[in-house]
Amino acid sequence: MSHGLIHPFSKALYVKTDEGNIQVTDGDLQGLFRIDGSWIEGDLRECDPQLCNWVGGPQIENHRVGKVEK
Repeated sequence: MSHGLIHPFSKALYVKTDEGNIQVTDGDLQGLFRIDGSWIEGDLRECDPQLCNWVGGPQIENHRVGKVEK
């Protein structure tokens, strides 16, 4: 699993799995969601679809820390 983000309001943890889905942990509840926020499995059945999209989306290189070609 990769690094995740904590939701600013609910404090739930959103982590992208190796399969590309989003594992959401909110206290003792966990749920697995697709990148669009649709539920796959688990006790937690609701999530923030925009945060799922953000966590699960492509990781692009930051232009401020990227390498400069000479």
